Amino acid sequence: MIDERKYVTKEEIEQARQLDLLSYLQRYRPDELVKVTRGVYSLRSHDSLKISNGKWYRWSKGVGGVSALDYLVKVEGMPFVEAVRHLCGCTKHWPFPKIAPQPKEPKPFALPKCHSDNKRVIQYLMQRGLSEETIQMCIDKGILYEDYRHNCCFVGFDPQGVPRYAMLRSSDPASTFLREVKGSDKRYSFSLPPQERSHRLFLFESAIDCLSFAELQRMGGNDWKIDNYLSLSGVYQPRKELSKTPLPIALVQFLQDNPHINHITLCLDHDDAGLRAAMAINALLPKRYTTELLPPEVGKDYNEQLMETKNITAQIRTRGAKSALHHFKEERQR
Repeated sequence: MIDERKYVTKEEIEQARQLDLLSYLQRYRPDELVKVTRGVYSLRSHDSLKISNGKWYRWSKGVGGVSALDYLVKVEGMPFVEAVRHLCGCTKHWPFPKIAPQPKEPKPFALPKCHSDNKRVIQYLMQRGLSEETIQMCIDKGILYEDYRHNCCFVGFDPQGVPRYAMLRSSDPASTFLREVKGSDKRYSFSLPPQERSHRLFLFESAIDCLSFAELQRMGGNDWKIDNYLSLSGVYQPRKELSKTPLPIALVQFLQDNPHINHITLCLDHDDAGLRAAMAINALLPKRYTTELLPPEVGKDYNEQLMETKNITAQIRTRGAKSALHHFKEERQR
């Protein structure tokens, strides 16, 4: 047996052991690697050898290890000293610069497939207080439908009438599932267009709040179809430095596409986040717009106000902590 210390030092051995097998093969023998699954590789010349989690194992021979040194000696039969010297030459450039992964092309936007009917969506939204008339109007306009997984699909269009955005909300009252469809362009969020040109815009956090406000207007005998309604599709979070805070992208795009609008009513949630967002938008809007803050009078948002107005007690799970409406009801019962 060759005396290792006669030909290589302990420092050289330690240096050689630093190089793991996967990094070695990726750098010097990339053609040997075969990707089996995520994070698992095999070798073309030794298909029973698998590399995973920084370790390798050759199942046909029952041997394994971690380093490239172990592999060269145990699998390829390279003399130890030769293997150490070979790897020391490799590790002069260690650690190897990582190759930046190719950026993935964004997935093109496509609306989810429709279900054969809209029964579950209609039933769910009626539990949220919306009338069948309001729901059917949205379905007829193509801004709402039931997808093949029975989710409510709220659709946003660009000025040319092309669908560019979609938000999914489960029609199961016990579920909190809420997600944008991949590839959605947030500039074209869900909106209710007026029957005629209107200079007024009502702004909301969600599509359901938007529809709930319209329902409340209808119940009050007001013609809600004469104004613009826009959802931001989420909570707007201004930065601490207001001067560095951009306006919500959906609002910016909507105002660009509708330059005749000159009055904006902020109907955001009646909680700290909603009030802070409303104040920020009010401060950031150009002076040519007049504004009005109109949070719901009851509950956290306009859907809670609608359900309270209609005395609906259905248990609907939504994201976030206990609702303001829940607190409101607790206070009234005391």
